[in-house]
Amino acid sequence: MSNIHVSVWAIAWPMMLANITTPLLGLVDAAVLGHLPEAYYLGAVAIGSAIFSFIFWSFGFLRMGTTGVVAQAFGENNYTAIHRYFCQSIIIALVIGTVVISCQSIILWLGRLFFAPPAQVLDELNIYYGIRIWSAPAVLINFTMIGWLIGVQRTRVPLLLTVIAHSTNIVLDILLVMVFKLNTAGVAFATVTADYLTLIIGLICCNNVLRNLGQPLFVSINLQGIKQLLLINKDLFFRSLCLLLCFAFFTAQGSRQGEQILAANALLINFLLIISNGLDGFAHAAEALVGKAIGEKNLDYLRLAIKSTGIWSVVGSVCFMLLFWLFGKQIIFSLTDIESVRELAITYLPWLIWLPLVTVWSYWLDGVFIGTVRTDLMMYTVLASSLFIYLPVWWFTRQLDNTGLWFAFFSFLSARSLFAALGFYYMNKKQAWIRAC
Repeated sequence: MSNIHVSVWAIAWPMMLANITTPLLGLVDAAVLGHLPEAYYLGAVAIGSAIFSFIFWSFGFLRMGTTGVVAQAFGENNYTAIHRYFCQSIIIALVIGTVVISCQSIILWLGRLFFAPPAQVLDELNIYYGIRIWSAPAVLINFTMIGWLIGVQRTRVPLLLTVIAHSTNIVLDILLVMVFKLNTAGVAFATVTADYLTLIIGLICCNNVLRNLGQPLFVSINLQGIKQLLLINKDLFFRSLCLLLCFAFFTAQGSRQGEQILAANALLINFLLIISNGLDGFAHAAEALVGKAIGEKNLDYLRLAIKSTGIWSVVGSVCFMLLFWLFGKQIIFSLTDIESVRELAITYLPWLIWLPLVTVWSYWLDGVFIGTVRTDLMMYTVLASSLFIYLPVWWFTRQLDNTGLWFAFFSFLSARSLFAALGFYYMNKKQAWIRAC
């Protein structure tokens, strides 16, 4: 294996393992609640998770944007800038997290209005939301730390943090739900506890990395630097907001078709999260290596990084396709005892089987765009896919109910890859990579 492939895997494998544990945790939540006698527990957590995914990943720039600028500073050996970006991002995350908690009543009202859950689901949703909202500052600061660690190519630390956090979450899930019978409240308490445990351990690990880079504990921060970082990340904010609206729209339309459809779709969306989080390992490698090449102004290494991460992304997508083709039904049966939910999930499973080959291109190219800090292309890709493909296709296939919803969703994800590829082609044609180096 050549040096570039070794470098890709050195970054990718820890992040793949770390990322995959996130949807696996969702599957544990689904399995714990799916074995309860009623489907509304699973439906409540599905909607609650969608609300919090929308809130938190609206600020996903705290992860993605931090990686891009830090990776370029790392390529320039500018350790002072690396430290400054870390501190600025932490401050931004803390402020945003505090604002989210302050606006919790408004956010819940909007969530209930958007998803329109059935009455029994709504009662459990209120319980889950009221507990989970308090993890907001921890989650957003954790985003920042993970993005920063990817940028300085310390990807084994996020793996360690994620394994500790999710192991804690899983143990508490089983204890609080199966033993103490806290149901949705138990799932929420487990998640909040794990988020703050990750925060404490993560800050300790990041401080150790900074000391190894010869940086002091504190660095001077100015408002102009924070403003500049926010401006760099505005495209990522609007991109994330649009993308999350698309996923939330999918969940909301499923909810309007009843709690059985809502629960079945929730199981399958967890499969999609496994695909995206797994393939994101190679996207993270692209972010770090492409950004480093830009910082070093090394065009040859830039081309090798783009090519190698692309190859391994495609290989990974084929593996995921085979996984769900061979074992999808068995996984569904292991997650729930509710026969109607099982049958519905199996009916729509074929959409998931083909999704890895469709979505891999957008995941990989997002990593390339982040590394080159061309996040505007990411925003345009998602906007075009949602406005010109997703919503029109859904509108004209509404009579097909959940089949039409899945067709629209599949079309949206396909369009993301197509438009990202067109953006990549445009960048190559304009020789933008060369100018960046």
